[in-house]
Amino acid sequence: MSGVIQTPLWLENFPAVDGNPNMLGFTVAIYDIGCLLGALWCMLLGDKQGRQKSCILGGVTVVLGVIIQITAFKNNNNPNGALGQFLVGRVITGMGNGMNMASMPMYQAEMSNSARGFLVLLECGLIATGTMLSYWVNYGVRNYDDAMTWRFPIAFQIVLALFYIIGLFFMPESPRWLCKQDRAHDATKVMAALNGETLDGSRTTTDIRAIVDSIKFEHAVNTNFSFKDLTTGGSSQHFRRIILGVSSQFFQQIGGCNAVIYYFPILFQESLGKSSEASLLLGGVNMIVYAVFSLVSFWTVEALGRRKLFLIGSAGQMLSMIITFGCLIPGTESAGNGAAFGLFLYIAFFGATYLTVPWLYAAEINPLRTRAKGAALANIVNWSINFLVVMVTPIMVAHIKWGTYVFFAAVNAAFIPFIYFFYPETSHRTLEEIDLIFAKGYHENISYVKAAKQLPKLTVRDMEQLATQYGLAEANEFEKDVGSHMEEVDSKKS
Repeated sequence: MSGVIQTPLWLENFPAVDGNPNMLGFTVAIYDIGCLLGALWCMLLGDKQGRQKSCILGGVTVVLGVIIQITAFKNNNNPNGALGQFLVGRVITGMGNGMNMASMPMYQAEMSNSARGFLVLLECGLIATGTMLSYWVNYGVRNYDDAMTWRFPIAFQIVLALFYIIGLFFMPESPRWLCKQDRAHDATKVMAALNGETLDGSRTTTDIRAIVDSIKFEHAVNTNFSFKDLTTGGSSQHFRRIILGVSSQFFQQIGGCNAVIYYFPILFQESLGKSSEASLLLGGVNMIVYAVFSLVSFWTVEALGRRKLFLIGSAGQMLSMIITFGCLIPGTESAGNGAAFGLFLYIAFFGATYLTVPWLYAAEINPLRTRAKGAALANIVNWSINFLVVMVTPIMVAHIKWGTYVFFAAVNAAFIPFIYFFYPETSHRTLEEIDLIFAKGYHENISYVKAAKQLPKLTVRDMEQLATQYGLAEANEFEKDVGSHMEEVDSKKS
């Protein structure tokens, strides 16, 4: 939308937005309300639908919303009718994206092994590639003298959504979700395919056994899920883990990323005095920087770990905002160029860290029992703060000018101690090992950051012994093999 909202023909079609920063902010930000609703849908129904179906539904909803937006035509008898239709379309498109972002990182994490960081971040990092593509599509059609200048960039989303939807029909369901639904036979088939083994392959048997054991740990507390489970402590530490996932998404948005991404051309015009053409071009260049630096996290997420990337990102974004507001204070053209450097530096740090890592952390930090609910709740917070930031940014720039960047510098500084003291490292851990980090911290009364550092790499047998030691399950619970578990499930169904 950053390029679309500057287009004269778009403003002509929606005159209520022209010269009204409040309505402009609302038109851009209402998309995030749709994303919030999509995440809420997944929180309530995601576990029933499954990961694959949730993603397909999200893709179809995006297509529907885009069609509603691009068919909004101005009616002189009802000049605001077109805007109303456009807003409805943005909400529906947002709902689809909210479903996708609440489901896909979790789906990717559950389909991956302990080195899932690269795969999940590859998927999330393509956000930067898509954002870069949208900027350059806007730039490419800027000189057309008809509605092509804004309808085509919006409509192009359908092409990408169709690739996404069609591809998902060839993907299997998550083996962890299948086990949770007592479909261990189906889960074994998927896991064997993922591992490139036969159904009785050693790695497949070990992986399914670890998942089944994890479900037993959870069922040892209570079989039936209740929303109260999200607030429990004890060995599972559900509430603490919900807060960690939610806070990572909160930090991503309140740190100012979408104040830069959504409004980069406008920030260059309003804060730096650049022309519309130059601002749009610089916005496209900035998105190239964004996409390139997003590639960095694909490798560093396992090499450096989640904690270090969060800390580096927070410090780098704080420094970038300090440079930006410091260079805006003199109000000179040469100092303004320094502010432009600050915004470029910000997007580089964000792309390399906060763009991708919060989506991974919120998906993996929660146990299987609460994973769908926890990831969706983190997304709800993400889109809520996204809406707030996008809504108030043009108002802040108009009234407090460089003070906008002072605010974002301060909030990034506040992230650092919280992450340092409370975020345990999860790299090179299976999703089932992460459960035992929190059990260890609780039973040994040590910080969870320390528990993650002390806990060695575990085999399935090690996890079973620790589960028994911490009272998560009885020793005889693990005497049955996976085949026995599947036979037990089948007998219950019959």
